[in-house]
Amino acid sequence: MQIKLLRLLAFLIIIVPFAGCSASSEEKKSLTISAASSLTDVMKELTDTYENNHNVSIQLNLASSGKLARQIEQGAPVDVYLSANQKWMDQLEAGKQIESATRRNFTSNHLVIIGSKSNNELTSLQTLGNLPPESQIAVGEPESVPAGSYTKQALQKIHLWDLIEEQLVFASDVRQVLTYVESGNVSYGIVYRSDAKISDQVRVLTEIDPELHKPIVYPGAILSDSTHKQEATDFLNFLSRKEAKEIMKKYGFQS
Repeated sequence: MQIKLLRLLAFLIIIVPFAGCSASSEEKKSLTISAASSLTDVMKELTDTYENNHNVSIQLNLASSGKLARQIEQGAPVDVYLSANQKWMDQLEAGKQIESATRRNFTSNHLVIIGSKSNNELTSLQTLGNLPPESQIAVGEPESVPAGSYTKQALQKIHLWDLIEEQLVFASDVRQVLTYVESGNVSYGIVYRSDAKISDQVRVLTEIDPELHKPIVYPGAILSDSTHKQEATDFLNFLSRKEAKEIMKKYGFQS
């Protein structure tokens, strides 16, 4: 009898810790978020903060809003889409690829003109029309990059687009615009204030009047095909909380 009890105790000593470990260490859920490239730096801090407090592992896919929308239309497995404008979110909603009820705006931004640290030439958007022909200006591709679309709207509003179009260098996303100016490949660039804030190699020369273009707001939504809708909902809710708003403010975004 004593031998049987000893064997039972030995069995429990071996098995019970493993059972307890299995129960307490629930497997992390994986969440895939496709976010506009202008959100690159702030999303890294937001996702790190979120992962530290939730049993979720987040995979970030960063590119222009248009490129991400096209990936989703082609079947890319995504749980949350964060766009830099309404156009691409509207397109996905029309195609029933997002859950309309989950769609919400979570932050906003502002367009600025940047140049090198030593550059003091520009005082307004209008002065782009006075630049010598050899001066180049980097902007986002208007068809796929929201910052480029807003830029085109502003330049057309003051009748400058046609005048300076040959001086424009089109970039695949707003971060490429920033890189072009940082490297000295172009004299000027038009980016979001949040992009300029993260670089110590450029300076803001002037802000662009927001009345010249559509409001720069960032909508987010859950994808219809998401297999982690509760986790996606929780993350979208997090973006509306004070902690997330403070992080976004630190990176130059507006509530």
